[in-house]
Parts: sequence; structure tokens; C-alpha cells
Amino acid sequence: MTPPAGDAGVPGTDPARGAGNCASGHARSEAGRPAHPASPAFGERGPGGAAPGSTRRAAPGPHPPEARGGAAECRSGKGRGGENLPSFQEMWRELAPIGRHPDTHGYRRHAWTGADQECRDWFRAQAESRGLTYELDRNGNQWAWAGDPEAGDAVVTGSHLDSVPDGGAFDGPLGVVSSFAALDELRRRGAEFTRPLAITNFGDEEGARFGLACVGSRLTAGQLTVEAAHRLRDQDGVSLPQAMERAGYDPDAIGPDPRRLARVGAFVELHVEQGRALDLSGNAVGIASAIWPHGRWRFDFAGEANHAGTTRLVDRRDPMLTYAETVLAARREAQLAGAVATFGKISCEPNGVNAIPSLVRGWLDSRAADQSTLDTVVAAIEQAARERAERDGVDLSVVRESFTPVVEFEHALRDEIAKILGGDTPVLGTGAGHDAGILSGSIPTAMLFVRNPTGVSHSPAEFAGEDDCVAGVLALADVLEGLACR
Repeated sequence: MTPPAGDAGVPGTDPARGAGNCASGHARSEAGRPAHPASPAFGERGPGGAAPGSTRRAAPGPHPPEARGGAAECRSGKGRGGENLPSFQEMWRELAPIGRHPDTHGYRRHAWTGADQECRDWFRAQAESRGLTYELDRNGNQWAWAGDPEAGDAVVTGSHLDSVPDGGAFDGPLGVVSSFAALDELRRRGAEFTRPLAITNFGDEEGARFGLACVGSRLTAGQLTVEAAHRLRDQDGVSLPQAMERAGYDPDAIGPDPRRLARVGAFVELHVEQGRALDLSGNAVGIASAIWPHGRWRFDFAGEANHAGTTRLVDRRDPMLTYAETVLAARREAQLAGAVATFGKISCEPNGVNAIPSLVRGWLDSRAADQSTLDTVVAAIEQAARERAERDGVDLSVVRESFTPVVEFEHALRDEIAKILGGDTPVLGTGAGHDAGILSGSIPTAMLFVRNPTGVSHSPAEFAGEDDCVAGVLALADVLEGLACR
């Protein structure tokens, strides 16, 4: 895909304005919308270009960039040795190629792979260039500290750098890049910290490789036992300990880390919104209220392998038929309950074109606004699957592989953030899981969302506008200043 005119490596640049000018003046397309940012990873939406029906508004969120001096707000200050630090755009450009598939343009940054290690190397380089104290915890999560890590009552921000298969550029990395940029902004303001500040990259948040989301934060919070973690395997049969060891990490060290969490007074995660609530409200930045309860269930449909050409239809025990009916039931039951349910992953044995399957395995992801609704939806899906399985002569087993109850972010912290950002900042719930949700049972946590004009996520079409990203950085800086510099 051909990027618009300007520096192809830097999002949103225009030759007339120069590289790095990411806060003021939005270039307009002939259709009246801001032109797409130039970086392939920063706003590229696939072969169709602009997303249908998307409209771009000026960022009305807290402290619009124009009110803070325009382009200067996206530039970083000085590093430990006095060198100029990379701007938000430059950091984004450095990350953009890592793990990006040349054909799909999606990201494949899976845990404990080469792409994951490149992201980790980038994080450490950013930390060290700013003179931050770098730590790798027992579960492979990365920490970069401004201030004494042992002092306690720290304010922590960050997110993750791994991705789903063929994921988008913003889910996770926006939070990490914005955290470094927010720290740079605070230093430019001359903010004096009264509490330690840390930036984190939590490992294996998406669960793309081993099938369990938020492994790094679950281990740290004690929500995943060491024994269960050691049983995790990828589709090639590689265990989590084997993958960690091959990547140069010690799998024998993993486990709960209460001492580390005891040092944290608050964790604030910035994330691209995975929905369109902010676009519909006209706000660049929002505050999270809660995360829906959600889980993953594995459905194993066992039938009988046979010849596709010689076996009469009435003689078949075809598990694919049962699976297909279950997929339809999931959509039906979720729609009736106002929930969501998705079969997004499937495996089939023997997986031959001319063979009736002997086993079809499908993974259900379901989420709802409350526990009762979620339980009702999943029970109805399983009942429909069992009724069809009996009709088809198929055996069915259902295993819940992971579950996260409803998360209500701490009201006191949420209210304090709302006060810092102003009363017009919207508060909204989400159906997506996050490290902040996992950690909420151990420490006070909160989240900021940055507008996503189409709501598309977990896809190369995932997008956040340049002006909104800058508004997110400034909002995060305001929050960190209010919490850590009071």
C-alpha cells in the first residue's frame, strides 16, 4: 500500500511542516477528513483505505494539543547523557516493523518468539535512554522505574507489546509508547515526583500462543498457579517453560509476586478503545468503569472418521455438523441476551478434504454485562450443542479453560482521575479483558481509552487518529502528574 505524501516512516508528517509535528494542524483529504497518517502501522486500514462510514473530529478531550503549544507536545526531552530522546512518532516508527507480516499487514508478536524479544529489547532501550532503573520480574514482565523501586506507593502505567494473530498496531503498544511519552512530557513540565513512577510491559497479555490471556499479570497476581502455567502448550506442543527457556528466561522462577505488587499504589493503563463509544460521543479520551465478565470454553465434538465419498449421509457421525449448529446457537443465544459469543478458533482431525472428521474442537469466547447473563448464555449454548450431538451420534465434552469475573475499577481512583481530567470526560464499560482488570484484585487500577473511530480491533484495520493519540498522551501525563506529583 502506498502511503500519502510526506515522510513514509513518520505518522502524519507533511513536508511543509517537517517530521515530528504531530500535535497541530490536521492535513485534510479531498473528502474533508484528515489525511491518513503516513506510517503503515499508524492508521493503515488495509486495501480498502479509509474505513467505511468513519468520520474524524478534532480531539475535544482533555487539554487539546493546540492548547499546549502544538507540535512541541509530541517531542521528548533529554536523555541521561543529554541526548535528544525520540518523539512519540519516532518511537512508533521504531516499533512499527517488528512482527508485521508482509502480506496481511497484521502483527504476529507472540509470546517468547523473536518478535516478542525485539519488542522487549526496544522497551529496555527506551528505559535506559531515559536513565530509568530497568527490571525484569520473575514472570518476564518488564519494569522501568523513575524513583526508588523499593520506596512503595508507586504509580505505575504501561500495557503490553504482544499481539493476537494478525493483530493491529494499537492494542497494547499505544499504552506503552504513550507511557514513555507522558513521562517525557512531565519532565518537560518540570514536574517533581513525590511518589515513584514505573512503566511496564506485561508479557503474553493476548494469550495468542498458549491460549490463556494475561499470563504475565495472572502469574504476578497469583491468579495462575505455577503448575497450571507449566501445563500450557502451544499448537506445536511446546510448553510455556520450554518457550521461556529457549528465549533465555528462567521458567523455574515464575510464580506469585506479592512483594512487588505491595510496592504499587496505583496502576493506570492507557489503551485504544475496542468499540465506538468515544467516536459516538465525540470525545478523544474516556475513563473505564468496568470490564464485563468473560471466559473461554473448549468444545470437543467426537464423531467417527470415514470416507467422504462412500459413506451414506444417514450412516455418518459427523462432528462438523454438530459444531456448525453450535456456532449458530452461540449467535442466537448471545443476541437474545444482549451478550456476545464467538467461536473464533477451530481444529479438525484428521483434517482431510475427502474425510469425515473424527474430532472437531472449537473454542468459545463469551462475554456479558453481568455474571448471571453470561452463565445463562453459555449454558444455553452447551444445551443446544448437546441436543444436536445426540441427534448426530456425536460425543461432546466442554471444558472451561479460563474465566475472569466482572471487574469494577476502584471508584476512588476512578473518581480522582475524572476530577483531574474534568467532569466532561466520559466513563464507559468494556467487554475486553486487560492486565488492569487482572491486577484489580490486588491493587487499585484504572484505565484510559483513546478513541477508535471504527471500533475495529484485533485486526490490521485497528486505528486511532494522530490527534487522539496525542490527546491520550497529554491526558495520561495529567493523570500521572495528579497522582505522582501531588
